[in-house]
Parts: sequence; C-alpha cells; structure tokens
Amino acid sequence: MPKVKKIGSKRYSKAHATIDRKKTYSVDEAIALVKQNAGAKFDETIEAVVNLNLLSKHSIRDTISFKHGFGKEKRVLVFARGDKADEATKAGADFVGAEDLMEKIKGGWVDFDVAISTPDLMKDVGKLGQVLGKRGLMPNPKTGTVTMNLESTVKAFKKGRVEYRAEKAGIVHMAVGKASMAADALKDNFLMFYEDVMKKRPSDIKGDYVRKVCLTSTMGPGLKIDFKKLK
Repeated sequence: MPKVKKIGSKRYSKAHATIDRKKTYSVDEAIALVKQNAGAKFDETIEAVVNLNLLSKHSIRDTISFKHGFGKEKRVLVFARGDKADEATKAGADFVGAEDLMEKIKGGWVDFDVAISTPDLMKDVGKLGQVLGKRGLMPNPKTGTVTMNLESTVKAFKKGRVEYRAEKAGIVHMAVGKASMAADALKDNFLMFYEDVMKKRPSDIKGDYVRKVCLTSTMGPGLKIDFKKLK
C-alpha cells in the first residue's frame, strides 16, 4: 500500500504543538501565540473568525474603520454623474463614471476593491448583480456605499474602511491586522470588530448570540478565544 502523506508543513506542525486545542485563550494570550507562530516569509494577516447563532432570515453586514490601519490602499470605484462625479474624483476615487463603467463591468472587469453609488443610479447598478453580487462588491445602503455624501465615504474607504458580513452558516471572517503589528494594536482592532458585531445582535435571537470566536494567522493554526470574558 502507498504511504499516506501527512498534511501540513513542519513549521505548521511546530506551531500546532504550541497550542492546546481544548483550551480557550484570553485575547492577549491568543495574540501573543498567533504572532509567535506567524513564521512565513511574508507578513501574515491576522484574522478573527466569529461563529454566530443566526436564523436564515437574519443579515449581518456592515463596515468598520480600524483604529490601526494595515494593508494596501483600496481601489475605489464610484458610480456618479455631474457634480457628484467631480466630488468623487476630488476625494480620490480611482474610477468614476456611470454607463461607461457599467458596460466595462458587464464585460467582466472588476479591477477594484470597493464600489460606491449615488442613490439615483442604483436602478441601473442593480442590473450588475451577476458580476458585482458574486464578488461582494454591490453597493448597499447598509454598508454606507449607497450615498450622496461621496467625499467622506470615498476618503474613509481609501483610508481603510472595510466591509464584513455573516455567511449563511453565521460565520464572520475579518482581517484585524498583520503579524508585524504591535500586540496592543492588534488587540485594539480585534476588540473594535468584536464589539461592532455584538451591536448587531438581532432582537429575536434566543440563547447565546456568539457560539465561538477564533484568532488565526494566514499560515498558522486557529486559537479559540474565551469570548465570555470579553466586555
């Protein structure tokens, strides 16, 4: 019989040996271990994963601007005409237009990270659901990406405002920093995200809203966090 190969690298196995799979860690302990185990040749992303108790009718979706920014600057596209198009351009939007951009997107072009639209264009922008919807790029009032206040919105996304949403299984993934960041900065960002998710609890949820919280790096194992001690 052929030999069965073990899954994972030696580095991953070594990192896995430093954690207790049955233990729930404090935020400080989890961050220290995640940083310690992020030994890849690139600056690994630190991600929080929150498993929520949600019903199929519930929708958790919003944006957040972290206290400590990280990552590359976002490429922002804005659907607007006239004075509003000028406003978006002056605010630093990378792509501004209306029908011209819609035609490009219909052809499969999605070389941007955030899409913002003025309300009057959403009837036409909504027809791009096959392309934008699948990639999570469709402008939405819940995330502040359907607005007439283009100046502040464009600047916020350029500075690092990011969107998060709950998947069908109630799981929310959010990058909260890089392994090279100071532990205190990572903790600040993590707590900002967790507190924001807690504010979104639907009023009709019975029992616990949060089921599990984990912290992990791009190439490292996940650590369960003792979220019941978080305020």
